[in-house]
Amino acid sequence: MNIKCNLLDLNQKALTDFFKTLGEKPYRVKQIMRWIYKYYEFDFDKMLNLSKKLREQLNDTVCIELPKVVKQSNAFDGVIKWVIDAGKNNFIETVYIPEKDRGTLCISSQVGCSLACTFCYTGMQGFNRNLTTAEIIAQVMIVNLHLNNKNKRISNVVFMGMGEPLLNEQAVYTACDLLLDDLAFGFSRRKVTISTSGVVPALLRMADRTPVSLAISLHTSDDLLRDELVPINQKYPIKELISACRNYLNAGTQERHILFEYVMLDGVNDSVVQAKKLAFLLKGLSVKVNLIPFNSFPETKYKPSEKVTIALFQDILFDNGIRTTIRRTRGGDISGACGQLAGKIIDKTKRIKDIAG
Repeated sequence: MNIKCNLLDLNQKALTDFFKTLGEKPYRVKQIMRWIYKYYEFDFDKMLNLSKKLREQLNDTVCIELPKVVKQSNAFDGVIKWVIDAGKNNFIETVYIPEKDRGTLCISSQVGCSLACTFCYTGMQGFNRNLTTAEIIAQVMIVNLHLNNKNKRISNVVFMGMGEPLLNEQAVYTACDLLLDDLAFGFSRRKVTISTSGVVPALLRMADRTPVSLAISLHTSDDLLRDELVPINQKYPIKELISACRNYLNAGTQERHILFEYVMLDGVNDSVVQAKKLAFLLKGLSVKVNLIPFNSFPETKYKPSEKVTIALFQDILFDNGIRTTIRRTRGGDISGACGQLAGKIIDKTKRIKDIAG
């Protein structure tokens, strides 16, 4: 049985090429994208400005499908988490974080994660596979459908859910094309952020492939400690990572900035000395640091830093000219906070069995 292509996998260029193979004019792309992304109509037979012949061809060769939502959890602070069926007993999670003047959607790019960062619950689950572009985009569509008529909206999309986005480059880049495309979601480049733990070769390619914002999951300026916290550092140490960041900042014609994410772990990476070393490492770069209070999960060995410690760390960075914010923990009561996403993963790496989120 032939598996039909899901049109959510195709950006505007790929859709143009597809319609060309059907002998159709380029304007058909605008028509179909309006149906999909503006009206959320997935039934070709209801797309009456398409010819009957074309509708029949589309029904025979392609589809528009969203994965099934198996669970929705609502936190006391308004955060909403969806568990989405990725097939074969695998599940991913996506989280919507509403604020007074915006709404941030945290989406996943992989089923699990192979990087095994020790402070992240997703990293404990192991890795099964990459998500397709359609599965990435579907998360945005599912949340948009839920928010419809609720006076809420998605203003920002961040690839900070399950998985390492730069180990799934092509699907993530194509998803970014659709997120930025005015015929699809129409986000500005500053409102879409890819967060990476430091896959340096992919980071170098990203600088030329997509103009979206960049976040670096750093967490320390010391290589030995980062080797433990973020094991990919053993392959791409901090010096190489910072060099790739400089390349990103200098690429393209538009001004760029980088957000450095720093999870605050009590007695591990939160000392005055470490704050000063971080300030020295980032000196002269167009960056901002986001200090993230550690969010606990089962079997973790870490504890969150004290509030006074985090405040002092921030002051030191401020004093050294580094713009710094402290992330407010949201969605903790539904395990929807940073580092808590687990889903349910059939682990191909065989490191640890699945734990439901």
